Amino acid sequence: MVDLIDTIVYAGRIKDKSALMSSSSGGAFTALSDFFLKNDNAVVAAIYNYENHMTEFQMILDEKQRERAKGSKYMQSKPGYIYREAYRWLMENPKKELLFVGMGCQSDGFRKFTEIKGIRDRVYIVDIICHGSPSPKLWKEYAESIQRKDGKITYLTFKDKRNGWKSPTAYVKVNGAEKPIKDYVKVFYNRCALRPSCYECPYATTERKTDMTIGDFWHIEATIPDFYDPNGNSLFLIHTKRGEELFEKIKGDMDYRLSNTTQCWQANLEAPTKKSEQREEFWSDYQKKGIDFVMKKYGTVPMKTRIKNKLLKIIGGVRTK
Repeated sequence: MVDLIDTIVYAGRIKDKSALMSSSSGGAFTALSDFFLKNDNAVVAAIYNYENHMTEFQMILDEKQRERAKGSKYMQSKPGYIYREAYRWLMENPKKELLFVGMGCQSDGFRKFTEIKGIRDRVYIVDIICHGSPSPKLWKEYAESIQRKDGKITYLTFKDKRNGWKSPTAYVKVNGAEKPIKDYVKVFYNRCALRPSCYECPYATTERKTDMTIGDFWHIEATIPDFYDPNGNSLFLIHTKRGEELFEKIKGDMDYRLSNTTQCWQANLEAPTKKSEQREEFWSDYQKKGIDFVMKKYGTVPMKTRIKNKLLKIIGGVRTK
């Protein structure tokens, strides 16, 4: 067993500016995975598969493969046989260690697996703050719809930072051209498409049994303004002695600041995402009329709202979603 501690909170970002710009937030995953890969250890994380449009957990043993694992993925990742593969790798490499990075439910499942197998002291387990996971079928059909109309998707990002960390751009590349995927992102955030279990998630709290939780440090510009960086800021919640040791190992690559659970507050650290009142209607429409229909109905902002937002922007008001 690993000793739990009172949660320690840090704001941080990787010092390497190119790594920061290619990360979704402050480069926490890059800093953590760098430490393991440089020491010939292994990393387990989710990688997007452009052939089947699924996100799948893989064993990562080099930097090139790790680069494919970077970035937020607004879909559920498939664990497959990764628990067994990680166990086999550890058995074949008795002097090495492994970093596992996943959502709260996936990481806690791996924690329980390692305790049963007696290998908890050889793994470091990190989970990610999660809004919830939509059905993987939804994204797959959306991606396939794009490909039927425009051609093969060769690149995907949900959080390109060309307009800064607080205004991410989501797009796919098809035939070398960028195609926005704002409609899918809107569906993701309007809470219609998440799995039923996500609305009752037990991991939406600052108290967890993983070694560390990472995510965006939202509202840092208000709570720690002198440490804010428009190019990205990560949050680290440390839950165990092992997590403390891990942060010590990577902090030389980070700019960081001690914080607390009040400064880092965000909705999914207090409660699960609430179910949308439109959820049943959304799935009924999807079953009857398909992916293109629901993306148009639930993924676009009505013209009336767009005009209102433009007027509010001119006079300095608050936008409607």
